[in-house]
Amino acid sequence: MSRKSIALAALVLAAVTLSACNTVKGLGRDIESVGEAGDRAI
Repeated sequence: MSRKSIALAALVLAAVTLSACNTVKGLGRDIESVGEAGDRAI
């Protein structure tokens, strides 16, 4: 995968994740999971 594809996938994942969380605590967990997914993708 190219870097553009990975960046687009991470952006879409972040948008979906952020739109799904309901609380500040959930937001923190969602952001952490997006960061870990990015680390795995790279």
